[in-house]
Amino acid sequence: MALEWVVLAYVAGAEAIMLLFLTLPGLDRLRRGLVAVVRSALKPLLSVVPFCLFLIADIYWKYEMRPFCEQEACTPSEHLRHQKSIIKSQRNALLIASALLLYWLLFSVSGLVLRIEKLKRSE
Repeated sequence: MALEWVVLAYVAGAEAIMLLFLTLPGLDRLRRGLVAVVRSALKPLLSVVPFCLFLIADIYWKYEMRPFCEQEACTPSEHLRHQKSIIKSQRNALLIASALLLYWLLFSVSGLVLRIEKLKRSE
């Protein structure tokens, strides 16, 4: 089950790197090529949205089905395992939110850069 989280982390990292290259100053000569690469990568990266929805459903299902640990009935190891699973769920939810936010930012910024290039060419 850890493979999908690794894939999502790599996708979020790739989105962050593309966003960084689009917004870095001084790359005006490369910007046209970067915009073309990013715009062509946006369609395949759109698959991150349903993938994140699936992972949110997975987190919710695990949250609802986890065994509850009462203070009197728990051993220290069970309590620690319970706390670790909650922390992992929170971390994974943060990863999902960052991947979705980065995709949205990448889509918006690439559209803005494309408009700016069109305005510069029309002048």
